[in-house]
Amino acid sequence: MVKAVAVLSSNEGVTGTINFSQEGGGPTTVTGSLAGLKAGLHGFHVHALGDTTNGCMSTGPHFNPAGKEHGAPEDDNRHAGDLGNVNVGDDGTVSFTITDNQIPLTGPNSIIGRAVVVHADPDDLGKGGHELSKSTGNAGGRVACGIIGLQG
Repeated sequence: MVKAVAVLSSNEGVTGTINFSQEGGGPTTVTGSLAGLKAGLHGFHVHALGDTTNGCMSTGPHFNPAGKEHGAPEDDNRHAGDLGNVNVGDDGTVSFTITDNQIPLTGPNSIIGRAVVVHADPDDLGKGGHELSKSTGNAGGRVACGIIGLQG
């Protein structure tokens, strides 16, 4: 069992902890809790770089080792880091679990050392018809992020 964690921080009062676990070559399970967000859907992605020198802006694009278009988690044509949306309640919090096969914690496409980012707006899953739909899901600004690190 390999485990990782990302502690999210933000200039906008958003906080959270995201845990990752993977057994052998199986899928990665992502469990998280976030607070301080506006109610509704927020894009949730793994970004390519574990760099927060310029806040969440320096985490680069979505993690996309196969060079595909942006899409929904269930799509064949999607960035590996496309994890869809989290649905925040009226109290500004959300707890969630995601299971995904494209974000391993070991091997050449490991997400260790990369970043997880929560966006201001819903991810249209590449289907919105906006000029940014096929690259970012038109999910808006980056409201919180954290670097994914190995956990003991």
